[in-house]
Amino acid sequence: MPRAVFRTPTRICLLNEALATLPNARIEQHMHFWVFRHRRSWLPLALAICSLPTCLLTAPLAAQEQFTQSAPVFIAPELPANSLDGVLAEGARLESIGRWGEAVAHYEHSLRETPDNVALQQRSDLAKLHFSLERRYADRSFVQSLQTLTPQQAAALYLELARKINTHYVTAPPWQNLAKRGANAVAIGLGEKTFCATNGVSLSNEQRATLLNELYQRTEALTTRPLAGPDDLAAFAADIARLLETRGNLRPSATFLEFTAAAAGGLDEYSAFLTSDQLRDVYSQIEGNFVGLGVELKADKGTLLIVHVIPGSPAERAGIKDGDRIVAVDGRSTEELSTDEAASMLTGEEGSVVRVVAETAGQRRELTVRREHVEVPSLEDVRIVDAKFAEEKQLAVSAEQLAAGVAYIRIPAFQKTTSRDLDAALWDLHSKGMRTLVLDLRGNPGGLLTAAVEVADKFLQQGGIVSTRGRSAQEDFNYQAHYGGTWRVPLVVLVDGDSASASEIFAAAIKDNARGDIVGQKSYGKGSVQGIFPLGYAGAGIRLTTALFYSPNGLKISKNGVTPTIPVESHRTAAKPIQQPATIAANVAPGGYTAAKPTAGVSELKIVGDRALEAGIQAAVDQSRNRVAAPAADGAVK
Repeated sequence: MPRAVFRTPTRICLLNEALATLPNARIEQHMHFWVFRHRRSWLPLALAICSLPTCLLTAPLAAQEQFTQSAPVFIAPELPANSLDGVLAEGARLESIGRWGEAVAHYEHSLRETPDNVALQQRSDLAKLHFSLERRYADRSFVQSLQTLTPQQAAALYLELARKINTHYVTAPPWQNLAKRGANAVAIGLGEKTFCATNGVSLSNEQRATLLNELYQRTEALTTRPLAGPDDLAAFAADIARLLETRGNLRPSATFLEFTAAAAGGLDEYSAFLTSDQLRDVYSQIEGNFVGLGVELKADKGTLLIVHVIPGSPAERAGIKDGDRIVAVDGRSTEELSTDEAASMLTGEEGSVVRVVAETAGQRRELTVRREHVEVPSLEDVRIVDAKFAEEKQLAVSAEQLAAGVAYIRIPAFQKTTSRDLDAALWDLHSKGMRTLVLDLRGNPGGLLTAAVEVADKFLQQGGIVSTRGRSAQEDFNYQAHYGGTWRVPLVVLVDGDSASASEIFAAAIKDNARGDIVGQKSYGKGSVQGIFPLGYAGAGIRLTTALFYSPNGLKISKNGVTPTIPVESHRTAAKPIQQPATIAANVAPGGYTAAKPTAGVSELKIVGDRALEAGIQAAVDQSRNRVAAPAADGAVK
C-alpha cells in the first residue's frame, strides 16, 4: 500500500522531510530536511553566453563541446533584481559557483510570480537535475545501490516506477518529456566529476562531446517515435544504457537509476525518487522523531539560515536561536560548500558531535552540538494570553485583551499525535479560563491529512472539511465534519506564506464554514496530495502526486492558497540601530521576522510587535464579545 504525502514549500530542516497527507495514513511532505527545492528556469540572453554544464541535448556537437570546458568567472550584469534578466543573471551566478540548491530555490520563488514563463521553467528544471544528482551521490544508500543492483534489477526498478506513474499519477503522464529528461540527467552526470569517478567513467573531452552528440541524436528521434507508456519508456532507457555502456563504459545500472530519478522528478515540483535513506526518513517523520540537531533551515546568501529551533532540542541547548546563520561546519565555511554538502555535514549518527559557527548580527560564536534523538512536539506554546506571555512575545496588547481569556496554541506541523495532544491541551486551557482561542499555523508546512481533518472536526459541527480528486476514482474522497465532541469556543487561525498543505486544509475548512477568522497573509498554495510508494529494489521509493484537494466551497487550493479574512501585512517589524551594530542581539528578530530600515536617531533595537498575533488576539476578543452580546435562541451562549 502506498503512503500518501503532500509536498510543500522549500526549506531544509535538519531532521528530514516533512510529510503530508492523504487517506489511509498517507503522508505529506514538507521537507523537514528542507532542501531548497522549499517548496520548489529562466534563460534570456545574459545566460546564453555562459559555458555552464547546462546546455544539454539541445544542440549539436559544436555546442556540446562547451559542456566539457570549465565555467569562466561569472560577472553578473547590472540589471534590476526583480526583472526577468535580473533573475536569470542571479540564477546563472549561483549555477556558476555550483550552488544548485540555492539556484533551485531562487528559480522556484520567481516561478511563483510568473509560473508560465518557459525560459524560467527550463532553467529551473536544469538546476533541479544538477541538484538532484548532487544529493543522490552524497547519499550513502544510493551509492550502495549503484554498487549492488544488477543491470536487470535496475531496469526492473525503472519499469516498476513507470508503471506506478501510469496507474497513480494525477494526470496523463508526459512520457516523451520523461524520456528526454532521463537523457538530460545522464548527460549532466557525464560532466560531473563525482558521477564519473563513482561510476569509473574516464572520457576525453572529444570522446565526451561525441557521445553527447549521439545521445542528442537518439533523443531527438523521439519526436518521430512517440512513446505510448511504461514499456516504451523502458525500451528507450535500455537503448540509451546500451549506447553509454558501449561508447562510454558507463554501467547500465547507473543509467537506469538516472532515468528513474529523472522520471519521478520530472512530473511536477512535488513528485520525486526516494533513496532508501530518504524513504526511511519520510516514515520517521510520520512518528515525529528523528536523530539530528533539531533545527529547520534554508540556504541564504552562502549561509544556512535557521528558520526554527525545535524546543528542547540539542540545538536549543547549545544556544542556537531562530534567525541565526550557520557560516561554518566542522571548520569549513559554508561559502565553499554546496547547500547539500553543508546540510549533510550537520547530520550524522546519534551521539556524534558537530562544530558550527553561528552568526548573529555580525557576531560569531563557535558551538558544539551533539546529535541526539529529537522528539518533535506536535504543539508549542500552549498558553493563556497574560502579561507574561505578552512580555515574552513583545506584544502591544491592552488590559482588556489580557483579561479576555484568550488562549494560544502553535501547531508547527500536523503529526500523528496532534489530534490527541490538542484534546489534552484544550481541556487544560478550558480549566484555566479559556474563553476564545488563537491557533497559530504560521510556518506550518503541512503534515498528515488525517490529522488536519481530525483537528478541523474538533471545531466544526457539520459541513465539509476537504475533498480530494485524482485521475483514478480511488483517489476521490470527501471528508465531512461530525457533530459529536465539537468545541464551540470562538476561533482565530493565523496563517502566512509558509502555511501549506495540511495547514491550508484546516484554514480553508474554518473559513468556508464561517467558523472563525483567518488572520495574516495568503497561504502558500500547495494543494496536491502525494502518495509514498515503496519500490521493489534497493529499498527505494517514489513520492507521487496522486490528487488535488479542494476546500468545502469547491475552491482548488493549489496555486491559490487561502486568503485571510483579516489580512496583516507582516508578522513583525523591528527598527535597526544605526550606531554600534555589533552590540545588537540579532539583525533578524526572533522567529525569523524581518528588520525595518534604520530610523534617524534610533540607537536601540525596538520591537514594534508581532502584528499578526496582535490582530489575532483582537479578533478573538471581538468574537468573544459578539457571542456574549448575541445569545442563541435556546438561551445558550453561541
